[in-house]
Amino acid sequence: MRHTEFWRRLESALGPARVRSWASSHVMPALGNRTAVEALEAGEDPKAVWAVVHRTLELPESER
Repeated sequence: MRHTEFWRRLESALGPARVRSWASSHVMPALGNRTAVEALEAGEDPKAVWAVVHRTLELPESER
């Protein structure tokens, strides 16, 4: 998964108004107590970050 796909999926889940705010403020233990933005900036694979976000937001399996 590319970064653009990660952001497209997250925007689809949260809406364009919330996506950046949530991704830069919601700390997730499964990402080492980092936000999605921090994890991506640290070089984490977007697919791995998406898997954590998917579980955190309790999105449907179809959006995995």
